[in-house]
Amino acid sequence: MIQRRLTPNNSPAILTATTLMAIAAAMAIAALLFADNGANPLTAYIALFHEPFATFRGFGYALVRATPLTLIALGTIVAWRSGFTYLGFEGCFVLGAASTAWLALNTHLPQAIFFPAALALAFLTGALWAGITGLLRARFGGNEVLISLMSNYIAILIVKYLVSGPLRAPGSLPETDQLPHPTWLPFVLPGTRAHAGILIAICAAALVWLLLKKLPLGFELVVTGLNPAAARYAGINVRSRILISALLSGGLGALAGLTELLGAQHRLMDGISGGVGFTGVIVALLARLNPLAVLPTALLYGGMTVGADAMQRRANIPGSITFILQSLIVLLILASSLLRHYEFKPLPAQSRTPRL
Repeated sequence: MIQRRLTPNNSPAILTATTLMAIAAAMAIAALLFADNGANPLTAYIALFHEPFATFRGFGYALVRATPLTLIALGTIVAWRSGFTYLGFEGCFVLGAASTAWLALNTHLPQAIFFPAALALAFLTGALWAGITGLLRARFGGNEVLISLMSNYIAILIVKYLVSGPLRAPGSLPETDQLPHPTWLPFVLPGTRAHAGILIAICAAALVWLLLKKLPLGFELVVTGLNPAAARYAGINVRSRILISALLSGGLGALAGLTELLGAQHRLMDGISGGVGFTGVIVALLARLNPLAVLPTALLYGGMTVGADAMQRRANIPGSITFILQSLIVLLILASSLLRHYEFKPLPAQSRTPRL
């Protein structure tokens, strides 16, 4: 008998079990596609997880992919748990990268000054960009989903203009000159491309957890997201809390652009984000808006992206199947949350007795 629970079961055991069940189900479904293309599913899955998690070089690339995903997912958590459904992280990402590129190319600051200045400038840029949407929502009741989605295109076109005009390297593609080496984030794992941006992401995760779990401001943000009417009754300024969540989430999204620019790309170019602003939102949903769960979730998702390339080479399967697998995992993990609301109980003895 399937019975609805009075309260959802949010224990770590049930969350872990449902997540593993969803991944296993997605892999079983995708295995049918592998077999249909003449590939051995076991070989494909070994390649998927061996490259990012069993080789030092692949693990470094997984950390590179996970860094911006972590920061954008943290921004999503701050915004969404405050009731501010922001989807403009793609714009925050590219503008954070653009402001950092401008600072690196037009100033000659010592490293000890450049990195704190770059962090502050990128965070401020993203905060102001998302703050526009937050102000429209808090002051005029605008729809933040629609406004933030449209603002992404404005930000992308601004960066397109910059790399095609004022910041364009002479005689090159729409991109800037390579940033000076002293402005690059240092590598943290020898022999890999893993850079210090992952340390920024870890510190950000700890700060977001501290904000939402331990600080009064975080409590007010969460209450505002759960029930704005109750928050107003308790004396919380709902408008200001929405604006604060917009500023914080936009700043975190812009830091993702900084880490990608200074740690991986080392030049600003058109299309630098590659859709990571939306993928980070997916990571936040997979982590169930838990700041500490974002780190392993982003690493798993980033590792699967790295492993998908290896799986395509070794198993000789179309690249579209790897995207199908990732999409299945996302959908089934999100759907598995239903299991937290229902439980299976044995039927009463009289119900099992056959009728004559």
